[in-house]
Amino acid sequence: MLYIIDHSTDPQWNLAAEEYLFRNFTDPVFRLWRNRASVIIGLHQNAFAEINTNYVREHNIPVVRRLSGGGAVFHDLGNLNFTFIDNSVNSHETSSEMFARFTRPIIEALTLLGIEATLKGRNDLVIDDMKFSGNAVALYKNRILQHGTLLFSSSMANLSDALANRPEQYDSKAVKSNRARVTNISDHLEKKMTIEEFILFMERFILSQREGKYIQYSYSSEDLAKIAKIKLEKYSRDSWNYGSSPQFEYSKVRRFEGGLLEVYMTVKRGIIQEIRFYGNYFFKKESRDLEQILIGTPCSLVSVADTLKRVNLSDYFVNITEEEFLSMLF
Repeated sequence: MLYIIDHSTDPQWNLAAEEYLFRNFTDPVFRLWRNRASVIIGLHQNAFAEINTNYVREHNIPVVRRLSGGGAVFHDLGNLNFTFIDNSVNSHETSSEMFARFTRPIIEALTLLGIEATLKGRNDLVIDDMKFSGNAVALYKNRILQHGTLLFSSSMANLSDALANRPEQYDSKAVKSNRARVTNISDHLEKKMTIEEFILFMERFILSQREGKYIQYSYSSEDLAKIAKIKLEKYSRDSWNYGSSPQFEYSKVRRFEGGLLEVYMTVKRGIIQEIRFYGNYFFKKESRDLEQILIGTPCSLVSVADTLKRVNLSDYFVNITEEEFLSMLF
């Protein structure tokens, strides 16, 4: 079992390093890391709808797309990110069970600091119903990557201003990422500490859970070269981070229990020519694969429903039912 304390604050490098560890290592990994001011968006999100474009441009805040699902989050040096990479417990482990498994040590650590935190909704950790941590998962073969934010002393003004306000994203159970509903851990401490002291505390606590079983890992020159290549070819490119603004004949946006779903579609002569899905939903398989399956399908309820019989829809949209999915198209 490996643990890594990264000192780079470059968001593109950090997400490249995370992908490298996720796809190439077989040992369990625990990682702590920070980014300078940046907006990190979920794999399937429409970047242009999730960020305050003018604000991030004026303040030179990079936007970087990650491998996992979920929503957009703001990072700065007052925020600590944690990552667990491990094997699946079994093929039936749900995303809710994954979140519970990997956030449990975070909740237990904060208890020692006199803070009562709980897991709320799909993936948020809250203190007194105020969010301080958003979490997301990605799957690769039998591996799980679960990472989350820990707002310790972040700028709430920058967090609120950098992210777009999307009223359709929230219902009564969701936690909005605005200044009124988000909090810093430091505001709830009985004994004040710096973020550097907090990082050291979290490191020691996690390692104590498997005492003697974690080995600190240092990147080799080969590791660093491969991470740099991933950063150059992927995470530094606008084509990955922003994608293209969708321009289709048909579009619809709705929020379900499983998350926000956006559909963009072009139909010609009754046949689906193009279709794209965006949103902060979680997934086991990338929805780009489902897009390819649906292209060429007659755009009728019967035909699309028949096509869906060939797949397990919940692999692409966790906790979004077939009825809800079809309601987006018809």
